[in-house]
Amino acid sequence: MKLNERSLAFYATCDSPADNAGFLYKRGERHTAYHRRWFVLKGNMLFYFEERDSREPVGVIVLEGCNVELCDSAENFAFAIRFGGSKSRTYVLAAESQAAMESWVKSLSRASFDYMRLVVRELEKQLQEMSRGLPAGCGGSQDAPGPWKPKPSGLEQCRERLPALPATLPKENGCAVWNNVPGAGRPPDTSGCGGHDEEGTPRPPPLPPRRRASNGEAASAGAAVAGSPSAFCRLHEQYSREVARLRQDWQQKRRGSQP
Repeated sequence: MKLNERSLAFYATCDSPADNAGFLYKRGERHTAYHRRWFVLKGNMLFYFEERDSREPVGVIVLEGCNVELCDSAENFAFAIRFGGSKSRTYVLAAESQAAMESWVKSLSRASFDYMRLVVRELEKQLQEMSRGLPAGCGGSQDAPGPWKPKPSGLEQCRERLPALPATLPKENGCAVWNNVPGAGRPPDTSGCGGHDEEGTPRPPPLPPRRRASNGEAASAGAAVAGSPSAFCRLHEQYSREVARLRQDWQQKRRGSQP
């Protein structure tokens, strides 16, 4: 990542929130006199300006690989920013009060990425210890939580107690015969959903009442079926001969119309 003076000046004066800001006394590098400067801390960068309303910072201190500690100085409430290495510079600053000094020392000590990395590792370690040591009675479990399953309702519980119907129902003349289902011939149970018989086996649900046919429908049905398989066979043969005759007439007319 490349930085230049313009990008640093924009970052120092933009509207992004600052971690700390205020006046500090900074000791010069060549001269030991202290100068009052306006300091702004953003992330791991400490900017200082000549005045509070200055448009560009005078300098910037990158707070990486350094230690913030109290020091003895002619000024009260002084502290130092020390970098590792024999040729590295040490910045000596002084606050205007004890509370301001403690606030600056705390915020500057926590500004580096190394400190943030240590905090993240410590939090991850505490989280792992809590997840392993949380008792099961308090809502914790060592096993990974599984997907939530809703509690079955009363209707679903009744369905679970019912016997399974056969995959293919017996058919007679193309229609399913419900009376052939096991247990269908028993009297309906009006006690509710399911139920058990004397032997303790679950009962099927009651069948719906059959629709009563009108007099005309009953008469036509009786004439067609006649209550005997032989009558149905004769009726089937009669209609078969009628369909075959009509089909033969249609084919003859079709051949006669062709040139």
